[in-house]
Amino acid sequence: MIAQIFPKGFQRYLLLPVLGSLMDEYAVWLHYHQYTWRSARYELRMAAHVCEYLKRQSVLRIEYLGEQHLESCRRLFRRKFPGEAGSVQVLARFLVERGLVKRSATPDPTVADVHLNGFRGHLRDACGYVPSTIERQVSIAGEFLDWLNLKHVPDKLSLLNVKDIEGFIRRLGKRMGRVGLQKPIAILRNFLRYLAASGVVAPGLDRQIDRPRIYRQEQLPRALPWATVQGFLRSIDRDRAIGKRDYAMFSLMASYGLRACDVVALTLDDIQWRARQIRICQSKTSTPLELPLTDEVGSAICDYLKKVPRYGAHRHVFLRLKAPGGALKSTAVIEAFQAWSRESGLDIPFKGVHCIRHSYAIHLLRQGVPLKTIGDLLGHRSPESTTAYLRLATEDLRTVALPLPSPIVCREDQR
Repeated sequence: MIAQIFPKGFQRYLLLPVLGSLMDEYAVWLHYHQYTWRSARYELRMAAHVCEYLKRQSVLRIEYLGEQHLESCRRLFRRKFPGEAGSVQVLARFLVERGLVKRSATPDPTVADVHLNGFRGHLRDACGYVPSTIERQVSIAGEFLDWLNLKHVPDKLSLLNVKDIEGFIRRLGKRMGRVGLQKPIAILRNFLRYLAASGVVAPGLDRQIDRPRIYRQEQLPRALPWATVQGFLRSIDRDRAIGKRDYAMFSLMASYGLRACDVVALTLDDIQWRARQIRICQSKTSTPLELPLTDEVGSAICDYLKKVPRYGAHRHVFLRLKAPGGALKSTAVIEAFQAWSRESGLDIPFKGVHCIRHSYAIHLLRQGVPLKTIGDLLGHRSPESTTAYLRLATEDLRTVALPLPSPIVCREDQR
């Protein structure tokens, strides 16, 4: 492979110190991960610079290469050549996947690490939380301990008071709104209860802070007029590869009201072409859903699969078009929605792609679809979740408003 990228000078790369015997394999790895010919040449050239750096550090054999060497090289590149530091990370990823890099010695755990590891075990064993919830709670707890600066004040937790907690909440309030503070404060209270049960902090501190008051359904779900949703789909440039992919994604969302996480989780095995069905395994509820495959959605997915090249043995329907290749993440769907919204020129005030799901629900409601059917299509476990969309039908609600009573004129006023 490297001989195809460097027809004349490939021998120089094969004779590099430390990594010379791996350069051809590295070129194959770059091609597999969807790097273009130009990008692969760049990454291989940067790998040669890394080899020279390792030679200066007296790392002459691959067996002596450790994570600390690559990390020091990355810091050097970031300081002297900021635009090239990412190449060290790409090379490190290749070496780690091949098991060719020795792990650095694990440093002794800090005071914060001890508390966070204990909290993680408590959430897993005593509370039974799923891994994603555990990491979210540990992340907030870690940010709180960093705020207390335990590294320089180890006994800060034993002296913890309400002012310290309020100071951390004010810090969170600089980047979060009233609604966004709900979960972090609840997590903080949970962490304080754990520390109190462990005898680290004084008991009762968790009761000294309250979450911001949020009234149930105080805000309307975000929805667009259905004509705007259709105009958004038409505005996507389907002559480009990224347009074919994104049009298929948003057609799925507009036709079935899917979440972004459901779209990126869709696999080739979930589409039953002969039976004209599509299977959705909803990430939020883990409830499978069998739906008919419409002509519009089927054509959009077929056009994307046939005309956009796929790299690697990935079974997900929607893949990255830029290196490194692989399945999309939910954040990529949100970024694509924001980009196409700007290009469309339409009045789309919302930044989140979830507004398409809300628009789909209110569109079905105005078409006379029963509320139970809408809830089943959206994958709601409770009818109460679906009734929230009734508040969006403001024009329909006007028809049930009672007329205002006519004013009664007193006889004394007539005199």
